[in-house]
Amino acid sequence: MKIVVLGAGVVGVTSAWYLARAGHQVTVLERQAAAGLETSFANGGQISVSHAEPWANPHAPLRALAWMMREDAPLLFRLRWDAALLDWSLRFLRECSVRRTRDNIRNIVALALYSRRQLQILRAEAELVYDHLERGILHVYTDRREFAVALEAAAVMRDFGCDRRTVSSDECLEIEPALIPARRLLVGGDYTASDESGDAHRFTQQLAIRCAARGVNFRYGLAIDRLDSSAGRIAGVLAGGELHQADAYVAALGSYTPLLLRPLGLRLPVYPAKGYSATVPLGSDSVAPSVSLTDDGHKIVFSRLGQRLRIAGTAEFNGYNTELNAVRCRALTRRAAELFPALRPAGEAEFWCGLRPATPSNVPVIGRSPIANLFINTGHGTLGWTMACGSAAALADIVSGRQPEPHFRFL
Repeated sequence: MKIVVLGAGVVGVTSAWYLARAGHQVTVLERQAAAGLETSFANGGQISVSHAEPWANPHAPLRALAWMMREDAPLLFRLRWDAALLDWSLRFLRECSVRRTRDNIRNIVALALYSRRQLQILRAEAELVYDHLERGILHVYTDRREFAVALEAAAVMRDFGCDRRTVSSDECLEIEPALIPARRLLVGGDYTASDESGDAHRFTQQLAIRCAARGVNFRYGLAIDRLDSSAGRIAGVLAGGELHQADAYVAALGSYTPLLLRPLGLRLPVYPAKGYSATVPLGSDSVAPSVSLTDDGHKIVFSRLGQRLRIAGTAEFNGYNTELNAVRCRALTRRAAELFPALRPAGEAEFWCGLRPATPSNVPVIGRSPIANLFINTGHGTLGWTMACGSAAALADIVSGRQPEPHFRFL
């Protein structure tokens, strides 16, 4: 089939790859000048099956209330009139039950495990180099109550096949010696040895080159205006003043997917969650972690990308605002200084923010829409890099009329 993929972030480009490999003729439309320049540009860098606990869980409502008035809060809801955010928040609260949390973890783990396997196969097949490390992810805790809550979530993940094991604070230091100066802060951790890290931006741009070599046509600098529909099908995409027509269409525009689909009567439960990152250059005397770390209490991750340290995380619900907030930027570097007092950066941190497409359950929206030839691949939240290859491989199966492999709640 002729297929148009909308969006050239990590999810859109991986979708193009697997669709082309399945034998389809693929065109990708992207408003930026190259692939991976928005949400995929400077994320946390983790391939993290161990992050399967959704934001919506039984402990979330009280935490969100406690953080409400803190400008540097890990999870911040801006108090403003926003009908979409109100609807999303009510759905979020419904997802906080024990039963729904467990079911959502099952879906997330199933897709994330499948996706990590697909990434490993793709990395070897396409000979991709993107500062990746296969040293696992270590979750560290500096609050005993947070640690106790995490033990519950880790046990559920193990039930569904994620090898996240509990470790003592001494074991944390053995796994990542760069934490030794912060020994007094640690109360314990969880370690998932099979998780990975790497630069999503480099991966996306390299894979786009491999896609083009397979015959995928990338059209950059084209803002997507609308989808035209007729008789229950998409008749074409108006972008850059041109009408682009195909047999099928894949919407992979991240947080902007709901805006494109709303005029068609499709309402996706996806809302932008603004995440922040700081990229710190490292010198020969820098004492930085080489194991990817997650500071669960502060919702911050640390990933080594060659001679850079990526510090990323937090979530701010403030519509489609992409302005950097200095307070939230400083919160990242301040926490890094607490955990790694001997870091000794080789230069100033480069700050960035991006809009992560979040569903209330953290389970992405993947599959066939009610419109016959329109498919959706979005809503991955903080796990777009983790789930990209699996989401794309499964979507290519669905588009091609095959049963996707993972046991997941597809559309």
